[in-house]
Amino acid sequence: MRMLTYNVLGRLRDWPDRRDVMRPALRALAPDLAVLQETVVVDGYDQVVDLLGGEYHVVHQIGRTADGTGASVASRWPLRVVRQKTLHVTARVNADEPWIGSVALYRVDVPSCGEVLLAHLKPSWQFHLAHERELQAVEAATMIEDEVAADPPDHVVVAGDFDSTPDSSMVRFWTGRQSLGGTSVAYRDAWECVRGTAPGLTFTSDNPLHAGGPLRYELGRRIDYILVRYDRWGPTLSIDSCDRVLDTPVDGVWASDHFGVTAELTAPG
Repeated sequence: MRMLTYNVLGRLRDWPDRRDVMRPALRALAPDLAVLQETVVVDGYDQVVDLLGGEYHVVHQIGRTADGTGASVASRWPLRVVRQKTLHVTARVNADEPWIGSVALYRVDVPSCGEVLLAHLKPSWQFHLAHERELQAVEAATMIEDEVAADPPDHVVVAGDFDSTPDSSMVRFWTGRQSLGGTSVAYRDAWECVRGTAPGLTFTSDNPLHAGGPLRYELGRRIDYILVRYDRWGPTLSIDSCDRVLDTPVDGVWASDHFGVTAELTAPG
């Protein structure tokens, strides 16, 4: 199963040129499951279908902005929406961007792996909202654990643009390194599993799409993740590879302000 998480930057910043780079690359990558952020859906236009093609089952999540921007999931196999929820956990979370601060749970039967419970998480992005990201992580993880307890899937995968570095409290919570809110969970970070301590930056100052924007002083961070939940002994899916994608310009054109992350996941034995 090839998993992808990617923030496509909507149709901002020279979209026609970016589309010419992004579209063939994503179709060549051919992910089986994709969680996508900053996707645009308006009357007569669906950015996910435009980029990936029409053979996918696509769900656009609740809480889109006025221009149709939000989060989406695409799957080669039919998927069922279990629950979608906004995570506006304090008054500091911006209600004008309802999809930022959200989680969605899906169930999908993957022929080679079994039933997967997929969680698409998008916490708040602002640097000073670490407390909110902690609360959002705990609420999302609790939703997942409640669903697992009620109807256990074969595997759980959490993915998305977390806007948090590996040493942050939120990511440390997901990877079992610390507790938050009186609870704890354990997931294997696909990049760390395969690449160890390699930086793997997915949001960097080298990318000119940040120029002049609010993040023009960006130092470079790894903030996009694919995580596999542990059972008693470890992750239930083998993580065979993990790579950055769309991380270099083509003829001077950068596809997005984020780089994508892809992982090959298989059921052991």
